[in-house]
Amino acid sequence: MPRPMKLRKVCYMPESNRFGPLDPDTACKDNIRMTVDEYEAIRLIDLEGFTQEECAKHMDVARTTVQGIYIEARKKLAESLVNGNILLIGGGGYKICDGLGNSSCPGCQKRRHGKDGS
Repeated sequence: MPRPMKLRKVCYMPESNRFGPLDPDTACKDNIRMTVDEYEAIRLIDLEGFTQEECAKHMDVARTTVQGIYIEARKKLAESLVNGNILLIGGGGYKICDGLGNSSCPGCQKRRHGKDGS
C-alpha cells in the first residue's frame, strides 16, 4: 500500500488564479492546470529567492519532493507562455499556513505587516 501524500504548507492562495493571452481568440484551446503547491514553489524559489532546501523546509516536505514540484511547475509555465495556453491555478495537496510563522516565512510576514513586509 503506497504511503499517503503529505500535504504541502502554503502561506496563502494566489490573488489571481487565471492567466493567459489578452485576446481570447489567440488562446490555445487547451488549459494548463497548475496546483497551488506548484504555485507556492515558484513563488518561494523564483520570487523570494529560496533555495530548494529552504523551500522544502518551509513547505514541510523533502527537498526531492520540492524539486519534482518545481520542475513540473516550470514546465507548465513555459508551456503556457510559449503555446499561448491559459494557466489556471487551483487544487493539489496543500494546507494553508496558520499565519503564525516566524521570520523565515515571507508569506506570513507580508500578511501580518502588509504586502511590502514593513
